[in-house]
Amino acid sequence: MPHSQTSAPSDSRAGGVRLARGASPWLLPTVATAALSLARSRRSGLAKAVAVPATALAAGMLWFFRDPEREITEGRVISPADGVVQSIMPWKDGRTRVAIFMSPLNVHVNRAPLAGTVTSVEHIPGGFVPAFNKESENNERVVWHFDTELGDIEMIQIAGAVARRIVPYIPEGTKVEQGDRIGLIRFGSRVDLYLPEGVEVDVEVGQKTVAGVTRIDRD
Repeated sequence: MPHSQTSAPSDSRAGGVRLARGASPWLLPTVATAALSLARSRRSGLAKAVAVPATALAAGMLWFFRDPEREITEGRVISPADGVVQSIMPWKDGRTRVAIFMSPLNVHVNRAPLAGTVTSVEHIPGGFVPAFNKESENNERVVWHFDTELGDIEMIQIAGAVARRIVPYIPEGTKVEQGDRIGLIRFGSRVDLYLPEGVEVDVEVGQKTVAGVTRIDRD
């Protein structure tokens, strides 16, 4: 199947915060409910009772779906996700898997770890075990492959216990720059990045990562 020569949507690299693409199905009903209950709260006791939790939930949704601009770090491989390094595991084929756990408090927009071309985007149905659990290997996930200067790079977005949808932003064949936004996982989740044989890891288990900012490899 021939690849198209489309490019990922451009974005500025620093300053400001916007809302993540793919947030609307969750965000709009929540904000609408909060606004309506606040508007009616002076005349209705029920609306007043609803207004407080609805407003708090809307504020939480706005925080969760934030998508801040980032000053992209220079380096061969950068973190695709905000979160905490959950594990670093050598793989049978010589690659090293770096698993990053994303809590509901993290930004959930994921970014391209290297510049290159998206060679495949595969959605695999599955369960919704908590993303820090070993059984999460069988969760719903989206498997990405990038053709880069280091060869094929595999990245997997894994849904968590609360997440019910992974939203890829770009299709197969898209050319990406390092740090471009490539997709969203709603609520708690995990991102696995597979480094090619010979690429040394420069993060450690328990370390916090910032998508587009934290360098994953060392020279």
